[in-house]
Amino acid sequence: MGKRSASLAGVDLVRETARILVEERLTDYRLAKQKASQRLGLSLRTAMPANSDIQAAVLEYQQLFGGDAYHTQLRRMRKTALEVMTLLADFSPRMVGAAATGAAHGGHRLQLHCFADMAEALDLFFLERGITFETGERRYRFGDGRTQDIPLLHFNAGDVGVDIAIFDELGRRQKPLSPADGQPVQRLDRARVEALLREDGDDDPRAVA
Repeated sequence: MGKRSASLAGVDLVRETARILVEERLTDYRLAKQKASQRLGLSLRTAMPANSDIQAAVLEYQQLFGGDAYHTQLRRMRKTALEVMTLLADFSPRMVGAAATGAAHGGHRLQLHCFADMAEALDLFFLERGITFETGERRYRFGDGRTQDIPLLHFNAGDVGVDIAIFDELGRRQKPLSPADGQPVQRLDRARVEALLREDGDDDPRAVA
């Protein structure tokens, strides 16, 4: 395969991967790349595109084809983020993930980072308010090469699924790396979430979704 053909194949692979992610509501980029490669009949030796290119293609796909459903979902996720962040103000919440980048689809849950000396503090906070939740862990990678299993709290805010990762003080100072581009993850505070909603034409970001 010549350089031009390889380049075109790479573009097709990025676009097909993005389409699969959105239409099949997948969040596993690796699995979506494999599916796209098979559907395009590409060699197993074909270089896989970077996750950052896939994320950009998902955002482009949604802006072109997502229509009202995409914008409504993204607005709902960001409005829900504001509500939850207000509730959890004592834990310095930050919005991350697809709701922050805009590369969201129906398979995504709202992702937040919170901070506490002990993860159990957030569990107790929810128990005291009668909010049903589940716990778990997610492995994060940091710029210094280390990985760490971070406690997670899962719950539903209306029809929006929410995952909260609970970091300690070190995790506050050192951001984990984004699986999309390998750079420190974007952590957006409430003011920035409000600004995103206003950019999307929401005159009253704090109104309940």
